[in-house]
Amino acid sequence: MKQILVGFHAVQARLRVDPESLKSVYFDPSRRDRRMGDFLKQAEEVLGERLHAADAERLHKLAGHDRHQGVVALAEKMTIARTITEVVEDVEGAKEKPLFLVLDGITDPHNFGACLRVADGAGVDAVVVPKDRSASINATVSKVSSGASEVIPVITVTNLVRSMKEMQEAGVWLIGTEDEAEKSIYDLDLTGSIAIVMGAEGEGMRRLTRETCDELVRIPMQGAVESLNVSVASGVCLYEALRQRLLKTDK
Repeated sequence: MKQILVGFHAVQARLRVDPESLKSVYFDPSRRDRRMGDFLKQAEEVLGERLHAADAERLHKLAGHDRHQGVVALAEKMTIARTITEVVEDVEGAKEKPLFLVLDGITDPHNFGACLRVADGAGVDAVVVPKDRSASINATVSKVSSGASEVIPVITVTNLVRSMKEMQEAGVWLIGTEDEAEKSIYDLDLTGSIAIVMGAEGEGMRRLTRETCDELVRIPMQGAVESLNVSVASGVCLYEALRQRLLKTDK
């Protein structure tokens, strides 16, 4: 299955992780700045004849817009999704505690891409999304995620609640986020095997998703606004988990 990658981050991430999946990479030869120079040096060594110069019209046609930064690639879709059990076993085999992000109903590709970007930055082992209530990984998601969608496992499940119960059976503690929760995210020990569960903006988590969580927490809000963008909220929770884990490792 073919996939279009747009922009430096997305294409360079694929160059690092799975260069053989890149079938053709097109670049704008009129762009002669340092960033393009560094990219071409990396790409020429790996791609050889799969690297092609292309004019602005060709790049626009491939990307579907002009926000491509002068780099567009045609690639085979990576198969990096795994099962929840495999992720838990692999992480625990390395004597670590798994960290999941569960997204319930995030249908906007910009929000989805931003969530993947922050998840990768925080060291999330896999992102779990429902098949029917989630944006799919496309060129927009790939670009917004700055290449994270090319490297982080995204597990798409038919029944989200059933998969959450699978996580619980594997020893993963499910922490849902809700504005009205009594506890704050800062009240919990996040150093164990956990999954942060985020709902869609406005709607929040669906009822069964919320009821399946082991714990509900809120993010303290001190200003006039009532809530945060879902990707920002994901970042707050995931980086608090990362902060606690780093402190524990240093002891």
